[in-house]
Amino acid sequence: MDCLFCSIVKGEIPSTKIYENEWVYAFADIDPQAPFHAIIIPKEHIASASDITAENSFLVAKVFEAVAAIAKAENLEEGYRVVNNCGKLGGQTVGHIHFHLLARRNLAWPPG
Repeated sequence: MDCLFCSIVKGEIPSTKIYENEWVYAFADIDPQAPFHAIIIPKEHIASASDITAENSFLVAKVFEAVAAIAKAENLEEGYRVVNNCGKLGGQTVGHIHFHLLARRNLAWPPG
């Protein structure tokens, strides 16, 4: 399997680590869309939200536990947004489920 994010988790591709535990890895986005922009991924490969199953869904919960820990550590109490793009038409560009954590700017809705 040739997966960019799996290579980052293995340390084969450098990244700026923001958070890591047994199940989750978070790193700085190389093309940030906000002053704070982290990518949070499960270490186990799941292609997209469409591939979440009863067996691997606990990893999504671990991602959101990491979101809370990162928000606390980064003092994001004023607010943040978590985004998941699923599939080509949904804007997913890397075939490994990932969540964008954006903060430190006004994130109006709908996004523009």
